[in-house]
Amino acid sequence: MALDESHDRLRDSARRFAEERIGPHVVDWEEAGEFPRELYREAAAAGLLGVSFPEELGGGGGDLLHGLVASEGLLRGGSSGVVAGLGSLGIALPPILLLGDDEQRQRFVPPVLAGERIAALAITEPGTGSDVAGVTTRAVRDGDDYRISGSKLFITSGVRADQVTVLARTSEEAHAGLTFFVVERGMRGFEVSRALRKTGWCASDTAELSFDDVRVPARNRVGEEGSGFVSLMKNFQSERLALAFFGHATAEIVLEDALEYARERRAFGRPLTGFQVTRHKLAWMATRVHAAKAFDYAVALRVQGGEYLVGEVSMAKNFAAEVANEVCWEAVQILGGMGYMRETRVERLSRDARLLPIGGGTTEVMNEVIGKSLGL
Repeated sequence: MALDESHDRLRDSARRFAEERIGPHVVDWEEAGEFPRELYREAAAAGLLGVSFPEELGGGGGDLLHGLVASEGLLRGGSSGVVAGLGSLGIALPPILLLGDDEQRQRFVPPVLAGERIAALAITEPGTGSDVAGVTTRAVRDGDDYRISGSKLFITSGVRADQVTVLARTSEEAHAGLTFFVVERGMRGFEVSRALRKTGWCASDTAELSFDDVRVPARNRVGEEGSGFVSLMKNFQSERLALAFFGHATAEIVLEDALEYARERRAFGRPLTGFQVTRHKLAWMATRVHAAKAFDYAVALRVQGGEYLVGEVSMAKNFAAEVANEVCWEAVQILGGMGYMRETRVERLSRDARLLPIGGGTTEVMNEVIGKSLGL
């Protein structure tokens, strides 16, 4: 398994789309806390929505790396939030593909890949995050329906989602008692409790959701009761690898911006690159970016080849998140006052980068996963 011309073309296409349709508007979208719904349809028409999903369901039919390089290109628009919002289908739909039946796949997947519906995944709760065994949202069978009660927190695309893939407890067994359901907008008792304001990823709408005895048809249960945990673990792997790519791509972009600024900005009669301290700082940043990117691609290629690399994926996420935050810090320092201005891509991405050691499993949780993979 390796990269080929189709991956390069897709990355370039995503970059052009980002530069033309995201970059010019991103400051306004960040302030608004969302981007236009129409962008989903435009991304779908451009072949950038669901590039790794099956063609028969409206996807691009690409492989894992097609999806990852598309996100690299889209990040050139300067907003992780926009990319995360467009990409929330990447974590919301896989449980349906893996566990759902043909009717569910046809009902819930093609409209999302066409940009006509927005899909979100709801796992985290006010009282539990990475420890999914602590999920308390409950689904109780009632005839041909289930009644779901509970709440979910930090849900990307949750404010505007038309369908939410919800993890709920169907028995008291810690892991074997978890089941996915698709809850749809308009179901009585399902509400957006509040839209959440964040430090970064501002252009992605993020919600707290409440489920007050929501009656959900049994045909919206995804897979058998108790089948959710295994699917969730696979989902986590994909999400963590995607966040690793967010990390090295973010670092790469801010490095480029810092290099450009350092070459043009003059101090004491010479450009910033005329100072050894600046040159060495940029050299250190570039080294870290190349190392993170190389490691991410090495892991992604092995995963695409069929290996289940729990430890290595966690390493990639941790390292890329660390590099992103370190490189962003130094890029802001090089830009000085401009690095602190909302109008610059460096400022925006430096805020976005802070989520990377948190989302999809914190650095501390990833270290535990890595430790277990080492037999510790």
